Amino acid sequence: MIDAIDNVVNAISGVLYKPYIVPLILMLAGIYFTVRLGLVQFRMFGESVRVVREKPTNLDATSSFGALMVSTASRVGTGNIMGVSTALCLGGPGAIFWMWITAILGGASAFVESTLAQIYKKRNSDGSSYGGPSYYMQDGLGQRWLGVVFAVVLILTYVVGYNMLAAYNTQSTFAGFGFYSSTTPVLIGAALAVLFGACVLGGGKRLTKVTEVLVPVMGVLYVLVSLFVVITHIGDFGKVFGMIFRGAFDFKAIFGGFAGSCIMWGIKRGLYSNEAGMGSAPNAAAAADVKHPAKQGLVQMLSVFIDTLLICSATAFLCLFSGVEPTADAAGAAYVQACTASALGSFGPVFIAVAVCLFAFTTLLGNYYYTEGCLRFIMKKEPSKTFMLVFRLIATALVFLGAVISAGLAWDTADLLQALMVIINVPVIVILAKPAIAALRDYEWQVRKGKDPVYRAAANGVKGTDFWND
Repeated sequence: MIDAIDNVVNAISGVLYKPYIVPLILMLAGIYFTVRLGLVQFRMFGESVRVVREKPTNLDATSSFGALMVSTASRVGTGNIMGVSTALCLGGPGAIFWMWITAILGGASAFVESTLAQIYKKRNSDGSSYGGPSYYMQDGLGQRWLGVVFAVVLILTYVVGYNMLAAYNTQSTFAGFGFYSSTTPVLIGAALAVLFGACVLGGGKRLTKVTEVLVPVMGVLYVLVSLFVVITHIGDFGKVFGMIFRGAFDFKAIFGGFAGSCIMWGIKRGLYSNEAGMGSAPNAAAAADVKHPAKQGLVQMLSVFIDTLLICSATAFLCLFSGVEPTADAAGAAYVQACTASALGSFGPVFIAVAVCLFAFTTLLGNYYYTEGCLRFIMKKEPSKTFMLVFRLIATALVFLGAVISAGLAWDTADLLQALMVIINVPVIVILAKPAIAALRDYEWQVRKGKDPVYRAAANGVKGTDFWND
């Protein structure tokens, strides 16, 4: 039964990732936004770092940093380790180059979708805000039905696809240890489910507090260990970068078998890791208390870079500088642990197991954070306490289930659902790009005038918003 489901999922996913659908949509949109926004991801990088340090005007509201950490908690996860390992083993070192390209171009897409989420965000009774792609599809595009479809797909992607995959990847990191047996996935799945359930049953505020602490700590530690491996193998610098760039531009191999090429794996795993253009991060971006929508667009652009250009690159360099050859059979935890064992001895596999556990836990929480707002959108009201209790218990059960399913079904389900999100969200943000582009120009104009930018919807040609009307 499971094999039959996996075959169907894999067949649909295979069609979506052919050159003319998901990869083309992502790349063309990224190029379009990069040009229209005047290379915003390069010009405004320093400004994005400055903005993320700003305090909210309402101290009880979600800060830019808090929204960044929630979105980064979802982005920075097992994909930064397992996703990179899979890309290297199945697509070769050249896949890393295409992950970088996906992130660089995706930074512009992330700016647009998160700025739109801020422009069209909704007001809670306490003055705080919420929103996301479903809301800009409804209010900006005037198509509520499309927002409902997107909300359903997002819930399936994160509660089913991504959270099950995070749970699977977590238990798989223990496969190389002597104590691993047929009961290990069950025990690890149960432990993850209990911890996850304890957090989500405590509500969204707790999610933000937990991730604000764990994400920076685990990210810095992971990068430092990877940097240590690079420094101790610095003599291989030219060799490693030569492998990456030769593989990236081996066009005969690429177009001879696109489905298994470095471009395909780089884009597929880059998207899984940084989520730029998928419409996930805007759900966190809409909750931030800022004076100008462009500020949160810049912050979410920075999150893409943190995820892929920093943490995914850390994994890639850790593996490639270790000298261990990537093979298809080792894709996943086995390859990363073999690399760390070669570079760091017995400490390496243990460190990866601990890192994956921390990455996975914050991923589970960050992923879940997005879903409650989508439920509210679908129902047009705050779901009842009974409904939310049942939903949270189902989400908790799916975490457990993910730890015990097959690798193929876990990865293929996540790949399929994230592709559906891209196919819905990217065309929408291309159509609605004008308000986001105008917001960036307005922001830059006010900065040049020496002002702390404040956004006014009417002055930017936007009507019917809950905010920005003063």
